[in-house]
Amino acid sequence: MSIRDDQLKKVRTEMGFIAALDQSGGSTPKALKLYGIGEDAYSNEEEMFAVVHAMRTRIVTSPAFDGKRILGAILFENTLDRDIEGKNSARYLWDVKRVVPFLKVDKGLASEADGVQVMKPISNLADLLKKAAAKNVFGTKMRSVIKSANAAGIARIVAQQFEIGREIVAAGLTPIIEPEVDIHAPDKRDAEGLLREELLAHLNKLGPSELVMFKLTLPEEADFYVPCRDHRNMLRVVALSGGYSRDEANRRLAQNHGMIASFSRALTEGLSAQQSDAEFNRTLDATIQSIYDASAT
Repeated sequence: MSIRDDQLKKVRTEMGFIAALDQSGGSTPKALKLYGIGEDAYSNEEEMFAVVHAMRTRIVTSPAFDGKRILGAILFENTLDRDIEGKNSARYLWDVKRVVPFLKVDKGLASEADGVQVMKPISNLADLLKKAAAKNVFGTKMRSVIKSANAAGIARIVAQQFEIGREIVAAGLTPIIEPEVDIHAPDKRDAEGLLREELLAHLNKLGPSELVMFKLTLPEEADFYVPCRDHRNMLRVVALSGGYSRDEANRRLAQNHGMIASFSRALTEGLSAQQSDAEFNRTLDATIQSIYDASAT
């Protein structure tokens, strides 16, 4: 069995969740601040990325972080270019931890129009996908954001996600399509209704071998995305925490059967650079177990 087939089997059949370790340049200072490291700890972007890589390395090398409870991990491109314990980060995840590597490929968000923020152009996508495939990366992730229930905007955001998603499938990787609904949207429930309609319409246009994953905001109605989960082209539906506390994200996730977590901030909540290794590992272990349990419903 090839590495990709082995990874596909794990993602499709095993229990667990996906760790989102893909904070990019814009979100890194906030993530580091929550981890107890202020902006005075680095003086430029390269130093900042080195500091956040040390944080990610501490998480990934922890005994609590392994393939028994964690299916995959999403990396930032800068992380893909770095090593963990002398081995390329993506290869370390799979070879040492049996955690399937994914890569964030989007370049951030355009300005809001029609109640949404589509993705900026991904100019180097083909080269990025080749680099990822060479490092045994299984899939990708790309995020856009829905701010309100605007039908035209939501249609445009989903069309963009699927257009790029099909390019990713053609390159031999599996895309995680992430049209996030802002948890503070005043008409969040209506936005989710429009989104589900568009998602299913585009799923129905995929060929039999074009498998995708969705990463979606935890919905107002439990099991709302079951029709997506059960679609023939769907590998897994995962949930983002979206600003909910870990307890609230876990509570909502447990109500959505067959949906698993892909949490970022909720995964690192409670971790601190100042903790001893024993305390850090205990906190991370309890966090991973709580997210695993919520994903197991």
